Amino acid sequence: MRFVFWALLCANALVFAYGQGFLGNLDGGAREPGRLRNQLAASKLVLLTGEQAHAVSSAGVPAEPGAETAAETATAAPAAPALPVPAIVPLLACIETDAFTAGDARRFESRLARLDLGARQTRLTVPFQEVTSHLVYLPPQGGKEGADRRSAELRQRGVVSFFVMQGESPLRWAISLGVFKTDAAARVHAATLAKQGVENVRILPRGPQSQRFAYRFRDIDTTVRRRIAEAGRGMPAAALHICR
Repeated sequence: MRFVFWALLCANALVFAYGQGFLGNLDGGAREPGRLRNQLAASKLVLLTGEQAHAVSSAGVPAEPGAETAAETATAAPAAPALPVPAIVPLLACIETDAFTAGDARRFESRLARLDLGARQTRLTVPFQEVTSHLVYLPPQGGKEGADRRSAELRQRGVVSFFVMQGESPLRWAISLGVFKTDAAARVHAATLAKQGVENVRILPRGPQSQRFAYRFRDIDTTVRRRIAEAGRGMPAAALHICR
């Protein structure tokens, strides 16, 4: 019994020593603990998870130690910040002023020169009548015979201050009932004639024809419009409105 006991003890000791590698390995150290100890730069090796290994095999690209898979990199990478979109400034297609007198037009143009608007600025010549008087009259009706008939009607109604207009003009055979400097005075006289039963009384402003100047601006933004308005400060004709 003692012999068997000591024989088993020695056999167990040999098996333990072999398992620990104290007696060497018949396969040249092919077991995993030995392989890891014999690897070059073993400390730099990184074990991949099952998902990482599957992603690398699917992409067909060898994985570098410590590198993330392409899918993980794409997922983890922050989105690039969106570039600011420049604001679109709306342009005013066409605006224009009222008509300036010649003197105000020169002043306005000198101020506009600082804006350097070029072809976007246009000067317009506007026919203008300098009103110096207001004619109260009856328009022509039926030629000379009509003028004579209406003259007789005026006398019957007590109107004696009138005369028949002649000459080569659109007012030939019209009947003038008075000329007044202001529109208000002309309207008062027309109202008085209406009370006397005179019908179809008209008022016509009269005076010499002259020229004034308006300005038109195209394709400008709101900033330029504000600067144009500032250039016309103090001039009533500089009021800006959409082109007619």
